Amino acid sequence: MSMTGLQKRTAQAIVNIFETGRALGDYGQVTLMAGDTGQLTYGRSQTTLASGNLSLLIKDYCAAPGAAQAAALSPYLPALAAKDAALNQDMAFRALLHTAGADPVMRNCQDAFFDRAYWSPAVTSAQSLSLDLGLSVAVVYDSVVHGSWRAMRDHTLAINPKPAADQKAWVVAYVATRRDWLATNSNPLLRKCVYRMDSFDALIAQGAWELPLPLTVRGTVLTEGLLTGEAASSAQGDGRVLKLIQPAMRGDDVAAVQTALGIAADGVFGPATAAAVAAFQRSKGLSADGAVGPATLAALGL
Repeated sequence: MSMTGLQKRTAQAIVNIFETGRALGDYGQVTLMAGDTGQLTYGRSQTTLASGNLSLLIKDYCAAPGAAQAAALSPYLPALAAKDAALNQDMAFRALLHTAGADPVMRNCQDAFFDRAYWSPAVTSAQSLSLDLGLSVAVVYDSVVHGSWRAMRDHTLAINPKPAADQKAWVVAYVATRRDWLATNSNPLLRKCVYRMDSFDALIAQGAWELPLPLTVRGTVLTEGLLTGEAASSAQGDGRVLKLIQPAMRGDDVAAVQTALGIAADGVFGPATAAAVAAFQRSKGLSADGAVGPATLAALGL
């Protein structure tokens, strides 16, 4: 497989957007959603307590030289290894995870861990099916991160057993199969995740098989400068337009907008924030769509 480093960053950025709403990932994001069998989730690729991967990540971090929060997190290692559900409601633990996300050591640990736990297995799986286009690998990577890759792969192979004969047709079939599985799933949280496949369908419709830049994914513009660190992040949050979507956009950029609007700054772009944005836009003679792009950011002084 001959994916370039930039294609890898692009594929990972797409999944980062799905997971945390940010192209470069939110290393400190801690999430607990009702009905999520993974329980507490954390970091750039939202690794879970119930899978045991959160335990492995924090173990790596605590063993890393210079880890700023190692002493504070080490006492939690036995509970993490036991997948203790009490950690879901341990606010001190959750606050430590969030704080650790700002530590460069944690960021390096997450990058290495998620490459090892998700990216490398995804590339191996793609190779086994002769899938070598950037978008094809991104689709496999998303499923490895999100779960049930093997089951959906096997369902698709039952319909189209020869992906090497027409790689693009197989990936289109896979995306359709996975979307149907999500849309009809008994878990309401998974039903909400059809946007992931809809996003891939949009990229397929654009013919973005080689992941050419710039690309727009769920309102975030992916550019080479952004993904290689040549462009500084702005108040927009890695180039993204803030708007009301599911799952909700989160981050410091959302909190900055909320602060500028004079509303509670919880960093979550929910219905109340969208309504406040629309009201502000109307007061300034802007299009009142409730989304925060360059014009609204300028009007807010951000």
